[in-house]
Order: sequence, then C-alpha cells, then structure tokens
Amino acid sequence: MNTDAVLIAGPTASGKSALGVALAQALGGAVINADSMQVYKELRVVSARPSEAEMQGVPHFIYGTVAAWQPYSAGRWLDAARLALTVCRSQGLRPIFVGGTGLYFSALTQGLAPIPDIHAQLRVEVRQLHQDLGPERFHALLAERDPVMAARLGVNDGQRLIRAYEVFEATGVSLAEWQEIKGEPLIPEWSGAYVIKPNREWLYHRIDTRFDQMMEQGALEEVRALIAMRVAPDQPVLRALGVPQLSAHLRGEMGLDEAVAAAKMQTRRYAKRQMTWFRHQMTDWTVVEGQVAEQMYAQIVRQLEMV
Repeated sequence: MNTDAVLIAGPTASGKSALGVALAQALGGAVINADSMQVYKELRVVSARPSEAEMQGVPHFIYGTVAAWQPYSAGRWLDAARLALTVCRSQGLRPIFVGGTGLYFSALTQGLAPIPDIHAQLRVEVRQLHQDLGPERFHALLAERDPVMAARLGVNDGQRLIRAYEVFEATGVSLAEWQEIKGEPLIPEWSGAYVIKPNREWLYHRIDTRFDQMMEQGALEEVRALIAMRVAPDQPVLRALGVPQLSAHLRGEMGLDEAVAAAKMQTRRYAKRQMTWFRHQMTDWTVVEGQVAEQMYAQIVRQLEMV
C-alpha cells in the first residue's frame, strides 16, 4: 500500500477539511492537521475544527489536543506530526496533511532550526519580565542583548519578542543564527503537494456565511469560556480568527453586529495573506482550482494516479 504523504494547503474556509476526508476515504488514509488554531481543545467552533460527524470515521490527528493555556510552537507541532506519521505508517494509512499554516508545511518539507528546548521556569520569568516592563522597555532590553532580532521585530510583537529573548538567555546565541540552521525535512519535497486556489469572491462569501454559522453554533459562548480561563495575553489562542473581536464585544467595547462584521473582515484579510504566502513560498506545489470538495478531489486523485 502506498503510504507516501499527500499535502493539502489552502486558505481558511476553502473546503480543505471535506477534501481531506474524501481523499482519506479514497486512498486508505488519515488526516493530519496542519492548522495552528485547530490544535486547541477549546476552539472547536471558532477554529472550524471538523466535528465527529464531519470526520466520517476517518482517523484524524492533532485536532483539539492542546489546552489554550499551553505554549505551542511549530517545533511542538512537528513532534506531534512525526508521531502521527509513525502511527499512520505502522497501520498502513496514507498520511494526508491538511491546513493553512504555511510555517507547518515549511517545517515538513524543509525542516526547522534545531533550537534547544527552553526551561519552563525561564519561559515563565521572561513572560513576567515582559509584563512588568511593558512592550517598549522590553524591546529596548532585547536590543541590548540581541540587536539583530530586535531590529526585525516590532515593539508590539510580544510573542516573538519573548521568544527571541528567551532563546538568547538560554543559549547565548541569537535566534537569527539558530534560524539559519535547518533541520532534516520530515516529508520529502517530492510527495504529492497541492495548493487550493478558490475563486476569491466565492471564498469571501463563504467566509461570511461560515462565520454566521459559527455564531449560531455557539462561537460567542466558546470565546466567553476562553476568557474565563484567564489565558496569558500573549498566548496564540487569543489571536484566533474572531476571538479578538468577540472578546471586545464581551468586554462591552463594541456591539455584537460590529464585532461580527470586524471578525469577517479580519478573516477575509487573513485569507488574502494566506494566498499571497502560498503563491510566493509554494512555487513548486500543484495549484488546484475549485470551489467544492468534489471538484478538487477529482483533480488531485487524477494527478496522484499518474505518480
């Protein structure tokens, strides 16, 4: 049985999840998540994580496995992906990576810098330091230690500033230097790799419609529960599409209609950035144009049969 991986990248709301399930059913495979927000347990609705019914009995990996308060990185995701690959291959399942996080696909096909693990206590201390000093003073402190990374990062880019600071403190080496070292790719570059390219007007309409459906399915309540967890403000989960706007509504800073409209706009802009990234970074991937899973499925299966 062919166990070579298939990679499916595409913008948010483009029908990737349904496509992944269809391919897994046809190829005897499993779906492995490559979306940075669908890893979180608490974001089933807001992240559009597939429901049990939508999974249709197909094995799925790295969906809803991480608590909102846990720090999560591309390195941790790559470890989880490596484990998922091992399970798939031991069971004769064809791994099908599906998602829209470009960094995850880069890690798969190009490898990640082998940055040493940062001790948990140091991570806590650096986050507290950032909170105590505030963005500007913390940025200035990083500039004294690692001017290269400080020059690359904006004052308000809290998570990346903290990461740069903790790496330098732990290793004495700039994160910029670590990033120049590439690890071994987890997936060979010649695996089946496809980029979904839907019609833009269709995609934007689907984004708006899907967010309305999310609201009906409990998105606001999901964000309310997330806020109640008092997650650290620099955690990535708080930047998930729709979370900042619905949080602002729950704080009384904007009306619900305004928050929903702002969330839809943010999502459309994000989709545009994703498509730009794919166009420039995935130049050797096969572009698949289509608006529904059945269309895209047929194109990909035909190409895989030719490999």
